[in-house]
Amino acid sequence: MTVRTTPWVSVLLSAVASVSWAFLAMTGTAALGLHLLGADTAGSLGPMTAAVVAMAAGGRVSPSGDVAVFGMDGMGTQGAIGVMPLGVALVGALLLAWVFLRSLRKAGTVVPAGELAARVLSVAVLFLVLLGGLAWAGQDTIAIDGASLGSSQTGGLLDKLPGIGGSGLSDGLEGLIKAKTSVGFHVDTVPTLLRGLVWVLAVLLLALLASRRTPLPPGWQAVHRVVRPTVSALCGVLVLAVAAGFAAAGYAAVTGDEPGRIMGAALLGAPNGVWLAVPLGLFVQWKGVATGELAKLLPHPVDKLLSDGVNEPITLGRLADLDNRVWLLPVAVALMMLTAGALTATRTPLGAGPRAGFVGRCALRLGVASAVAFPLLVWLTGVSVNANLSVFGFDAVGAGIELHGSAPWALLLGAVWGAGAGGAGALLALATGAAGRQAAPLALGRPPEGAHNDSGSGSARTYPAVAYEPGPYVPSPVYRPEEDGPNPYQQSAGSAGSAAGTGGGSPHAAQTVAGTPLPPPLPRRSGGRGGSDKWPDPPGEPPPPPGAPPRRR
Repeated sequence: MTVRTTPWVSVLLSAVASVSWAFLAMTGTAALGLHLLGADTAGSLGPMTAAVVAMAAGGRVSPSGDVAVFGMDGMGTQGAIGVMPLGVALVGALLLAWVFLRSLRKAGTVVPAGELAARVLSVAVLFLVLLGGLAWAGQDTIAIDGASLGSSQTGGLLDKLPGIGGSGLSDGLEGLIKAKTSVGFHVDTVPTLLRGLVWVLAVLLLALLASRRTPLPPGWQAVHRVVRPTVSALCGVLVLAVAAGFAAAGYAAVTGDEPGRIMGAALLGAPNGVWLAVPLGLFVQWKGVATGELAKLLPHPVDKLLSDGVNEPITLGRLADLDNRVWLLPVAVALMMLTAGALTATRTPLGAGPRAGFVGRCALRLGVASAVAFPLLVWLTGVSVNANLSVFGFDAVGAGIELHGSAPWALLLGAVWGAGAGGAGALLALATGAAGRQAAPLALGRPPEGAHNDSGSGSARTYPAVAYEPGPYVPSPVYRPEEDGPNPYQQSAGSAGSAAGTGGGSPHAAQTVAGTPLPPPLPRRSGGRGGSDKWPDPPGEPPPPPGAPPRRR
């Protein structure tokens, strides 16, 4: 058994390819979404794009204000943005995982643990280097034109200031703010790098657990057989749900009044809305509050429920009081979970045990996976945004959103729904004969088609993979003698000559080669060249009927 050394050139090239493609996709998605939202009209698109990409990787962005005309510094502005644009994050995660897994599939049927660790580490280091560059570039100052604020006569922002609107003081404030107001933002570098490290490691781990055709280190057969069918099924339906949400946003953009803003919001936050709705459809309770202009960013009818600025629980019943169509949400989520259960059953090896055991295994595995996944979704889709610009104790701009789900309820309900959907999907797969039909070769203990193994631990099977699938006939390997060994199926010239020279024996007697009897030769037909009378010639052709012309020879 030979030990394969780590191919460092391939490791570094695959890391560069995966990280670069991921950042290009994230940057393009963020820039397009901000442009469609019209954010580039208020400031430079480059720094804003860098900040959004950093937020998508778990980074933190802090706004800052400067009202220097009042003799105040940046401490007069307080704010925090704690929201992850999952549309940008999902695009980057999918492309990063795809390129990384493709490079691993060329490693053979198994990959050494050292090589796998080297690949993961190289991707993480390069990712942090680029993320640090984005954190440095993600800072800018946006100047606010006082004319856009409006005056007390035009019903602008100053009318909303407590104790100021409608008074003569508003005219003086308008002139001052018009002269010296600016708002900036910057990416917090250290927290962004730490959270980015967690983000990239989590993406690579999830990719390895969800990919059914990617090799793993030796001894990880249980992951192929137990974990990967369930994780791949659950991840697949969650991504499919995002695609459905994006299609709904596309329909709303075509039929709505502001198609650009709708599509821009979908590019940045479609997974946020969809993955918030999935736990809500499982009856997970949420709590939230929304004030100011940011309340308009919430989907209908959540915006109406939270528009009064009071911290209220969000349940399906309260949302249905505002819109009866909300009751379609648990139906859609139930169908999604049933699809995950059916996919789990078709990708899990059936085995030789009882069918009840197969149903129980599928239910248990999907229940555990859902109990882990849904609290994670609740954490990812949580929103915390607060922006306050304090001027002499007055809130010139007061806007915020707080939206968080219950992680314990997500864990409990995820386990219950996952177990039920896993059992129902397994019964459906058994009834249709699809159980185990899509099991990956690695889950069945054999290498995938076209895979090669140069690590010295490959399979010794010599037939195509289909020959080893369960069936009535399983062939055995071909007998091939050693290079210098005798072949008992081939008669040597010396043995044949000695047998012929014995004389007195019948030419039809059995002959032996190295002690192995050979069958007698077949008798020849009589009338032939050197033939015997053992086998007669076939009968002649029948005579022609009367009046028929003679046959031509």
